[in-house]
Parts: sequence; structure tokens; C-alpha cells
Amino acid sequence: MTARLHRRTGFEIELMAPPGRSRRTLARELARRYGGSVRPVWHHDSEPSLVPGLGRFLHLTQGFEVRDGGGAPLCTLVDDVTLLADLDPRAPARPGWFRILSDDPRLTRLIAAHSDPGGTLDAALEATARLWRSPVQRHGDVYRLDDPAGVTIALAAPLGGERERPCEIVTPPLTGDHRAALERLLGPARDLGFTVAREAAVHLHVDGAPFRSAPALANLIRLFAHWREPLRALLGTNPACRRLAPLPHALVAAADGAPTYGDLRRAAADGGLTKFFDVNLTQLLTDTPVRDTVEVRILPGAIDADAVLDRAGVVELLLERCLDPVPFPAAPADPAAAVSALMEHAAGVLAARPG
Repeated sequence: MTARLHRRTGFEIELMAPPGRSRRTLARELARRYGGSVRPVWHHDSEPSLVPGLGRFLHLTQGFEVRDGGGAPLCTLVDDVTLLADLDPRAPARPGWFRILSDDPRLTRLIAAHSDPGGTLDAALEATARLWRSPVQRHGDVYRLDDPAGVTIALAAPLGGERERPCEIVTPPLTGDHRAALERLLGPARDLGFTVAREAAVHLHVDGAPFRSAPALANLIRLFAHWREPLRALLGTNPACRRLAPLPHALVAAADGAPTYGDLRRAAADGGLTKFFDVNLTQLLTDTPVRDTVEVRILPGAIDADAVLDRAGVVELLLERCLDPVPFPAAPADPAAAVSALMEHAAGVLAARPG
């Protein structure tokens, strides 16, 4: 039923390197095959904190931006903290792998601007230390930077536990032959022995602008709220995937009425909307989006372009149905009937496409 993708789409594909290899291995192989280059970059994320009273640590981990021989971006390869099951948490850090931790996003951005992700652990905090005119202290393998009052700014530490192996492939927005573009990345990964991580997902990013009207946004919410289980059944969502959740009740209740865009923004704030739901709508609900996209997060992991695109094609059709001002209906109570109804919605959009 699916056809080639019609919309500009970016992909995030979560893989696992085999023992002894890393996301750096894949970056170098891609650059070698396509006559391109690799540039180390910092990847920003967070993790739970073991410090009482501190909910999370923000951290910087080493990623790699890959460009082809003409300088066009191929992908960025980064860590994903949700990928754990395939790793040995007791494994020591491999040489050259480290991370930087802080508890303030402004400090984290400042450190990222002054620290070299391709550098060394012992030098990771030195440039930032010069800004503060404060020395970096070493405690075993950990380097700590405090401000002049003794308050810790950041830590730099070895990256153990095989954390070099998780590899999320982040593509730029793709507009042409999506299959060929994905296979340029996934083929070399398969050749190197990369696999689908046990908790893996594929995320799709589509342009957010068409969904910024109240009817389209309300339909998106209805689709991912009222059809949650049929969607997951149709797409084969990985039950081990982390950082997924049903949309907040306040937002769903607002969408079920006849909301304005402002109503939906207020409901999202009241419901505590973040990116970590089945669909990330946060960029549609701000005046200053970092990346103006709808992010669909419930596709299962895959390392084959056809497997990715078969599901992406279904999602694209259902998203197009959301652009119809007619409200997306409620799902049938019977699970099998609901899956069939979803497929009928997608087929109806496909049939209406010209050509």
C-alpha cells in the first residue's frame, strides 16, 4: 500500500556497534567510502542523577558529523542513553572516550563551545577553566572544575560501560531518493557488523509548518491519543523502547473540543508536554522552534532501508490525513478493526494522490 515518501523527512536510526567497534568506526568508514570527512561534535543529553536533590545531570558525549566528498552532510552519529541492554556496564573506558557533566544547560552550552570533542580527557575543561580563572582539579580519573566560590561547574570523566557502541544515525532532511540515501548509511553499518539495539526505535522528523493550524494539530493529537494501540500494532513498536508515553490528558481533552491554537498551547503547558511522548509536538507549540518538525517516535528499530520506509510511508499518509480539517474520528473498540481502519485511512490518502 505504501509509496515513495513525498515529504521532506529526517531520520534517527538507533543501532549498536559490535564489541570492539564504535560510532567512530562507522563515521570513518562512511568518510572513506564516499571520499568525505569526519568532524567530532558534542552531543547534548541528560541522565538520572545519583546526587540527592539533583534530578538529572546534563552531559556532553562524543559524536561525529560526516560529510561527503562535496562537503554535503551525510549524517551525524551520536550516543543514545536509552540503549543499555546490549552493553557491559562494568567495561572500562576505551582510550579517547570521555564525557562532560554539568547541571545547568547554560554552562553545558558554554563548555561545549570551548571544549574540543576530538580532544583529550585531561584537556576537556581547560579552556572553560581559563574563562573562570579557576584551576581544574583531578581526582583519580575524574577532572573537576569549580568556580572561585567552590561550587562545581562541571566534571569530565572516562566514558565506560561500552558507551562508545550505541550509534544513533541522524540524517539531514532528505528530499530525494530516500531509499538510496538511507542505504548509503545502513549498508556500511551492516558490513561492519552493526545491529539493531534491543531498545531501538526509528524516529521520523517531518516539516512542522503544515501542522501549525489548530485543526491539523488537534487531528495529530487525536491520532496519537485515540489510536495509540492500533498505531503501535500497525507499526510494530518495540515494547522495549524507552522514553515513550501517551500524550497528556489535558492536551487530549483540549483537542477533543474545538480548540484554538492558543488553547492547545495552554493545554500542553498544563499537561507538562515534553519531547518524550509517542510523538514530539513541542516544536509546534513554541514561537522559537529549534527544529521545526513533528517527530514521530514509535517506529521499531531497523537496519534496512526498506523496513524503515515501509513504516515511514504509512506514517506519512496518516499525517497527511491530519491536514484534512475534518476531525480524525475515534478508533473502533475492537483492536483488529481499529488496525484495519487505520490502514483504510492511509489507503484513502494514497488513492487521492495525483498520478
